[in-house]
Amino acid sequence: MSESSAGSGRTRRRVVLVDDHRLFRSGVRAELGDRVEVVGEAGDVDEAVAVVTATRPDVVLLDVHLPGGGGRAVLDACVESLPDVRFLALSVSDAADDVIGVVRGGARGYVTKAISGDELVDAIDRVASGDAVFSPRLAGFVLDAFASGLPESADDGLDALSPREREVMRLIARGYTYREVARELVLSVKTVETHVSAVLRKLQLSNRHELARWAAARHLV
Repeated sequence: MSESSAGSGRTRRRVVLVDDHRLFRSGVRAELGDRVEVVGEAGDVDEAVAVVTATRPDVVLLDVHLPGGGGRAVLDACVESLPDVRFLALSVSDAADDVIGVVRGGARGYVTKAISGDELVDAIDRVASGDAVFSPRLAGFVLDAFASGLPESADDGLDALSPREREVMRLIARGYTYREVARELVLSVKTVETHVSAVLRKLQLSNRHELARWAAARHLV
């Protein structure tokens, strides 16, 4: 069970570090300090899959370029079988292809290694809570990549949503986190997650980025 770090009230997230440079992993661990619980490390794809499967952390900090197939290979091996584990790419690369590749593979965010320790702790917490987190200039890559990727069958899906699902959909599409939606609508975070899953299923969308585009195209936000 997660515990709160002393004096801060912040939930300590269980984290696995995946990067092929041991020195970098040591530096990240030092920057994170006791604000998260590092439950495992890995330096290649096979090791990463084994560690993530064994520990089932809240968040995996995942480098894009790894021996054995890269970060995408880790995502392909883990995302479907471990749906409660969230992946946050942490890479020196800011190339559009790298960003889009891991997002399509199921990563919930992508930040570069220029990020500060405080920012990284915040990003981990947000991803664990269900939010999507991107370094500012990288978010545009994701929006552009999915701009033309909405399925045509989603066009007439609004009538399928209940009134509550429509409320949740509009707030999520505006960029609210699950916690913020829960606070706004006086719901539990778990209930919000259930509503979002239902909305995505009914609209035949894959993630909240597609949902934001879907809602914006219909002037719903």
